[in-house]
Parts: sequence; C-alpha cells; structure tokens
Amino acid sequence: MPKRLFDLIVATLGLALLALPGLLVALAIRLDSPGPVFFRQERVGQGGRLFRIHKLRTMRVDAEHLGGPLTVGADPRVTRIGAFLRAHRLDELPQLIDVLRGDMSLVGPRPEVPRYVALYPAALREQVLAVRPGITDPASLAFRGEARQLAAAADPEREYVEVILPNKLALAADYAAHATLWTDLGVVARSLRVLLTR
Repeated sequence: MPKRLFDLIVATLGLALLALPGLLVALAIRLDSPGPVFFRQERVGQGGRLFRIHKLRTMRVDAEHLGGPLTVGADPRVTRIGAFLRAHRLDELPQLIDVLRGDMSLVGPRPEVPRYVALYPAALREQVLAVRPGITDPASLAFRGEARQLAAAADPEREYVEVILPNKLALAADYAAHATLWTDLGVVARSLRVLLTR
C-alpha cells in the first residue's frame, strides 16, 4: 500500500472517530481560557514550502508575545487544559487535517519553524525536507522529554540549537534515507504505545 494512501485512510478514520471527543475537548479549551480552539503556526514543509500547521491551542492567546518559540518546563503560558493535552500529545491530533490536505504525513520529520530551519546544514536540510513532515517520527519519540531538558539548561535556546536540534536532524535524516511503509508502521505503533501508557 503506498504511503499516501495509508495516510489518507488512517487520517480519515482518525478524524471520524475523534469527531465527538474533539467537540468536548474544544469546549474545554474555550471554557478554560479565552481564544480560538485551534492554534496555527507557519512551518516549513516538503521542499521548503511553507504551510500553516493545525494544533489544539494549549497556551494563552498572547503567548508568542510573552516568550520565544520554545516551551520550557512548566511554562506559565500553558493553560490548565493545555498542560493535559500536551502531556498526552493530544494537541497534535488536528494535524490529521494537515495529512488530508497533503501538507503532512502520519510519519515524517517534525516540521520546524523557519527560524530553526535556517540553521540546518545544507546537506541535511536537503535530505530532511525531501520528504513530507509528519505528526510523529523517531526524533519526537526520542525527545519526548524535551521541555524538561530545556528547563534544566542554563540557556534553553542554546541547548536547543546546539544539542537537541543536531540530534533531531540526524534522526530525521536517517528516517528520510531509510523510510518504508513498514518502518512507518513501527513508528506509529511506538507512538501509540507512548500515548496509551502516559
């Protein structure tokens, strides 16, 4: 089964199954803090093309003006329901919409903001951006404690740029070089296991 067909089938089924729970989560977000249900942000996709990613809003609406793009530890910008959604990775589920639109895949390197893509070494940039970005990938599984790691650093921005980002890029490049439908199924299975055992 081609990767794109697999993406379409799973994304369609996922959105159908999540429709009712999604309405309840949307209500909880609106009751918890003023602002929209969805958070949309510009990311860099396949071939360097820009797109706007969908997420459930987990921060105050003025969060981007109160701090940088990184979420560090117990970030005070995160709302109460947002903390729960982030802990269980539920804020990422609306990206199934991006999968249907063709901007993303279920599995692929996580899409970064332009600010950090500009720091990619040329060779790795070409390799990582050669494939569609994904909702999950080996790097997001390896660095699921990223916020805690940043909180423990004296300079979170430097820690991200000099330590976390190079390691994520290496994993993303390895994924891009060896990805198959079977490896994708393995990543999906590992992601579901992490999600269900949180």
